[in-house]
Amino acid sequence: MAVAGPGALLPRLDVPLPRPAPGARWALTHMIEETGRHAGHAYVLREPIDGTTGR
Repeated sequence: MAVAGPGALLPRLDVPLPRPAPGARWALTHMIEETGRHAGHAYVLREPIDGTTGR
């Protein structure tokens, strides 16, 4: 009778797991997030140039 070693029940870490392709929901959410992030950066750069704070 063979006895399994201590690592026999653990998954191999050198083999990447298959992942499904990102869907349309992920793509849309990612684009909205990135647009908001870059718009915030533009706002910070614009504020010192024109002197207004948007209030």
